[in-house]
Amino acid sequence: MSTQSILATPAQTRVDPERGHRIRLAVAYVIAVSFIAAVALNGYRYYLLSLADRPYSPQHAALKPSGSIGLKLGVVGFCCFVVIFLYPIRKRWPWLQRQGLSRHWLDYHVVLGLSAPFIIAFHASFKFQGFAGTAFWIMVAVSASGVVGRYLYAQVPRRVNSTEISLKELKEQQEELVQQIANQKLFSKSHFWHLFRLPTEQQIAKSPLVVCLARMILLDLARPFHVARLRTRYLSAFRIITTAGGLLPSGNDQLESVIAVAREQASLSKRLLFLSRTQKVFHLWHVIHRPFSYTFVILVAIHIVVVFMMGYM
Repeated sequence: MSTQSILATPAQTRVDPERGHRIRLAVAYVIAVSFIAAVALNGYRYYLLSLADRPYSPQHAALKPSGSIGLKLGVVGFCCFVVIFLYPIRKRWPWLQRQGLSRHWLDYHVVLGLSAPFIIAFHASFKFQGFAGTAFWIMVAVSASGVVGRYLYAQVPRRVNSTEISLKELKEQQEELVQQIANQKLFSKSHFWHLFRLPTEQQIAKSPLVVCLARMILLDLARPFHVARLRTRYLSAFRIITTAGGLLPSGNDQLESVIAVAREQASLSKRLLFLSRTQKVFHLWHVIHRPFSYTFVILVAIHIVVVFMMGYM
């Protein structure tokens, strides 16, 4: 889309192909949070009791791991794991590869990966000793590393089909965004200084990978506040209040078009600067995440076999 179409015709509505996915993903998070909250509210008195006092609770028969509710939570947790592991299986199953986009699958993979530890914690009634405790903490490690992996995945620009964009294409995109910013009339170049400020290539090259990852996260966390600072330069005092200090959209199409281009340029510049380091961290992440995942699968399989052998199901 040309600079003119973005900045000169602000009233034009642009189609967002990801809007439907974001709505569905938000619904998935609401369902997950609501389910976990409902389980917590139903049994919080029981879970706060000591292990010695729990057998005397009227909720014990239902909420213990082998109870009517506890067992169902275990089944729900197992179903979550089945769906979670469809994502890596998808890469090797042509039929699944044709179903939806890889990044959409990854988003739901993350939703379930975040929800499963809570569901399993309630299933185990927060008893993490022995074999089950080992499996649980490995699951927590897998879930936490999955969040980091999703963040790293987003740092490598991709096309719709999830193939990585070449460095040449990225630089062309960056040049186009720079030109669009230069052509706009709302802000001077100095107004973008905080938003576009980045470490130097030499600083990034000398920094350890962990420090690079921390810097990337801090830049992403700070960006909304830099955008808000930029937005408030254009708004009246009343609009600054109604936009929560510039953190919320102003409703001014022309202003928001410039803001969107500036935000995109800041994000792309950061990803370009850290690209080589991001790819190294992403490779190391695979080395850590996969063994934990496979170990957890084995432990879950053993746990299920033992449960059947003990006659709990």
